[in-house]
Amino acid sequence: MSDAPPLVKNLSPSHRETPDSSDTKPVRASEQLDWGALANYVREKLTTILGPRFDAAAPMTVEQFPGGHSNLTYLLRFNTQEFVMRRPPFGPVPPKAHDMAREYRILEAVHPVFPLAPRPYVLCEDAGVIGATFYIMERRCGLVVRYDEPPELADRPAARRRVSRALVDALADLHAVDINVHGLAALGKPAGFVQRQVRGWSERWKGSQTSELPEMDMLAAWLAERLPPDPPRPTLVHGDFKLDNVMLDERDLGRVIAVFDWEMSAIGDPLVDMGILLCYWVHTSTMSQHDAVTSVTHRAGWFTRAEILERYAARARVDLTNITFYEVFAVFKLAVVLQQIFCRYHRGQTDDPRFASLDSRVTLLARVATALAGKA
Repeated sequence: MSDAPPLVKNLSPSHRETPDSSDTKPVRASEQLDWGALANYVREKLTTILGPRFDAAAPMTVEQFPGGHSNLTYLLRFNTQEFVMRRPPFGPVPPKAHDMAREYRILEAVHPVFPLAPRPYVLCEDAGVIGATFYIMERRCGLVVRYDEPPELADRPAARRRVSRALVDALADLHAVDINVHGLAALGKPAGFVQRQVRGWSERWKGSQTSELPEMDMLAAWLAERLPPDPPRPTLVHGDFKLDNVMLDERDLGRVIAVFDWEMSAIGDPLVDMGILLCYWVHTSTMSQHDAVTSVTHRAGWFTRAEILERYAARARVDLTNITFYEVFAVFKLAVVLQQIFCRYHRGQTDDPRFASLDSRVTLLARVATALAGKA
């Protein structure tokens, strides 16, 4: 089986990510890989790392995590053992984007001191295997809340509050990790972090633009003129901290068991993470389309913006006076991320139909950020 395309099981999508009830689907036709080459490579590496604990004789089966708009994420199964593989999207990608080697090394450094980050096992920088750099990490099993709620949360405000509290606490715990004691300072350059972020995402906007959108140009200027000073204590920054990048314990929804998608992590200003959380939690949660941009957090029981800020401030002991700047930046950044994806679709570099109308989402986000800036 290792030298032929594996069986791809057709499992119904679900909120639960467990071996028996998976949030995976058959691999999309346009995102198939050389499964034989992958199976041979993974078997050799995991046998070296895990030894007899790894069932190397089992056939490899593959499914795909269909959510998200960025990197491609696959489930690799060897009998009952499961692993997650991540690789960049097909086609040209923006410079420094979708850096799988960097994400692997971040997980390698962060997992020992922040166990909610999954353990990485294998990094492959040989594009000859499946056409791009990729890495393999452990599979965590639990509950992920996306653009709809599982029965455990539907119409249950008290449960929603427990999840809200756990999520904010997990972010505060991440920011509490002492980067100097644990040798993490080398993961980034905290001085001028926000300035580089604003400049970089503004340049990405210019590089991916497919039509005129004056609001985005105005926002880039607005952000550049209002840069905050460097924080007194830089921290680990996740870079994409939101509800559907967090996994909950099915038996205790008030307990976070994993935080995913560390691609944009760095060392810098922790309020960048808070801005991103508020962007998805508050400013895009009521958008009409059900996808990776929308959320369920406008419903009764989920923390309000004020409750998130109060809980985080109490745990992290930081000044949130200028938090609106970070919210504007987060919405602006999300608009650029979606524009980069739409640009790939516009240029024929991907045929994923989910991306066909992202330009309208970019316009809406630009208006949201502009309104926020006007209230600042």
